[in-house]
Amino acid sequence: MKKIRLNYLTIIVLAAFLISGCASLTKMRDDSPGVGYEVKPNPLVSQAGEVKVTGDVKFPEKYFNKKAVVVATPVLKYEGGQVEYPSVTLQGEKVEANNKVIPYAGGGYTFTGSVPFKPEMAKSELFVNYSARIKEGDPVEFGSVKIADGVVATEMLVKVDPQTIGMADKFQRIIPESYTADIHYVINKADVRKTELKSEDVVAFEQKIADAEADSTRQIKGAKISAYASPDGAIDLNEKLSANRGTSAEKYFKKALKDKKITEAEATDFLKSMTTPEDWDGFKTMMEKSDIQDKELILRVLSMYSDPAVREKEIKNIAAAYKEIADEVLPQLRRSVMSVDVDVVGKSDEELLKLGLSDPKSLNLEEVLYAATLTNNMKEKAAIYAAAAEKFPTCIRVFNNLGDVLLKEGKVEEAKKAFQSAQAIKADNATVKANLGAVALAEGDLKTAEDLLTAAMSAGDAPSYNLGIIKIKQGDYAAAVNYFGNKPSFNAALAQMLNGSNDKAIATLNQLGDVKDGWVYYLKAVANARGGIADGVVTNLRQAISLDPAIKAYALKDAEMLKFVENEAVKALLQ
Repeated sequence: MKKIRLNYLTIIVLAAFLISGCASLTKMRDDSPGVGYEVKPNPLVSQAGEVKVTGDVKFPEKYFNKKAVVVATPVLKYEGGQVEYPSVTLQGEKVEANNKVIPYAGGGYTFTGSVPFKPEMAKSELFVNYSARIKEGDPVEFGSVKIADGVVATEMLVKVDPQTIGMADKFQRIIPESYTADIHYVINKADVRKTELKSEDVVAFEQKIADAEADSTRQIKGAKISAYASPDGAIDLNEKLSANRGTSAEKYFKKALKDKKITEAEATDFLKSMTTPEDWDGFKTMMEKSDIQDKELILRVLSMYSDPAVREKEIKNIAAAYKEIADEVLPQLRRSVMSVDVDVVGKSDEELLKLGLSDPKSLNLEEVLYAATLTNNMKEKAAIYAAAAEKFPTCIRVFNNLGDVLLKEGKVEEAKKAFQSAQAIKADNATVKANLGAVALAEGDLKTAEDLLTAAMSAGDAPSYNLGIIKIKQGDYAAAVNYFGNKPSFNAALAQMLNGSNDKAIATLNQLGDVKDGWVYYLKAVANARGGIADGVVTNLRQAISLDPAIKAYALKDAEMLKFVENEAVKALLQ
C-alpha cells in the first residue's frame, strides 16, 4: 500500500512540475511582444544571388525562464513557399548544456544566415519562430513574429547583354594606281629619241593608259612629268637641260594622250610638271642599289659638301675614277619620268549588297566582309558571313564576325562554334578571346567568362563592359562601377545605384536620352525612391509603365517601393 501511495505522490509532483513549467513557458510566450529586434538590412537585400541577414535580439529583464531551452528559427516566407535560416538554440541560466545562455536579468543574441535568392522572394517577410521546453517536457510553440520585410532584388535587373567585337574589313571603293615610264637622254641632250619611245616600259605605259580609258571601273585623274639632270654638270647647264627635257617629254606625252583619245587630258590642270637640275637624291639611291666598290665611302665623302658646285666637281672626279659610275649610274639620272594617276572604282553599296545576298561567293574577301555591314538584318548578315566562311576558311575575321552576329541573334551555341573556329586559326587573338568570354557570360559561366575577359582587356571596351556585368552578379558593385567607366548605359547606372550613388545613377540614365526602354525609367524611379523623392518616383514610374505595362506587376512586388505603397499617386499607377 505504501508503494502505491508513493507512485501517486510522484505523479502528483511531476504533474505540478509540468503545469508549473508550462505556465512559465506560456508566460514567456505571452510576454514575447517585449522582445526587441533589429534586423540588418531591412528590407532584406539580394547580393550576388544570396539573401544575407544579421539580426540582434534583446530579451527584457525577468523574461527568459532560467530552466527554459528555446529554439529560434528565422523563416523567410513568400507566396508559395518559405525557407529557413539556421536555427539558434538558447538556454536559461540553470540549464546544463552548451547553448547560448540568456540571463534572467536580460540579454540577447545575434543570428546570421544566408539563403539563395529566388524570384518569388521579391515580395516576402522575415519571421522568427520560437519553440520552448523545460527539461524533457513538451515544447511550447510561441508562433511567428514578423521582424523584417524582403527582398530588395534590384541587382537582378542587370541586363546580361554581353558585348562582342567585330573585325573590320579593309574594303576600299577607290584604289589609287599609278602608271610610270622613263625617257632617258644622251648626256647634255634633251631630244626624245625614237628608240626610247619603243622601249618596253614606254610601250607598256601607253597600253596601260589605253586600257584604263576603256575600263569603266577606272578613272584617269591626272598626270605628272618630272625632268632631271644628273648632278655632274654645271648648275646653269643642268637647269636648261632639265627644263628642255621636261618640254620634250611633255610634247611627246600630250600627243600620246591625244592619239589615245584621253579626254581627261584636256583639262587645264590635268598635267603637272617639275624639274630637278641636279638629281642628288637620285644619285644616292642609284649608288646604294649598285654593286660599286666603296659606294658607302663615296657617298659619305660627297655628303660633306653642301655647295652644289663643289659637289658637282667631286662627282666628275669620282666618275672619272670609277667607270661604273659614269657608265651605269649617271646615265640613269638623265631622264624624264612620266606618271599617270588612276582611280580604280569598285562596286557601289547597292551592287555589293545585292551580290552579298544573292551570290556572296562572287565577291572577293574584302568585298564580302564589307557587304555584310550594309544590312541591319541579322539573318542576312549571318548568311553572308556563312557563305564567306565556306569560300575563305582560313580568314579569322569571317568566323569572328559570324559569331558576333549569331550571339546578337541569341544563338549562343552556334556563336560559340564560330568563335572557336576563329580561335583555331589564331589561338591568341585578343578579340576572339574577348568574344568567347562574352559567350561564357551568356552561358552563365562567370568564372570562365572572367578569366577570358581579363586576359583580353587589350581588345577594346567590350571586355570591361562585360566584366562590369559579372561584378554586379558577384555583388562587387564598386568594381562594376570601375569597369563600366564613364560610358553611360543601363548597367552602369545600376552599378552606381547599387554602390550607393543614386544621384550619379540618375545622371547616367539621363545621358541615355529619350530612350524607349521602360526599365530605364523604372530604374530612375527606384533611384528616386531610395532618395525619398516622391515626385521623381511618380513621374518615372508613370513613364516606365506607359512604355512597358509588364513593369506594373514587377513594381507591385518590389521592396524598393515599400516606402511609397501608401502614396496616392503611386497607388493609382499600380492599380
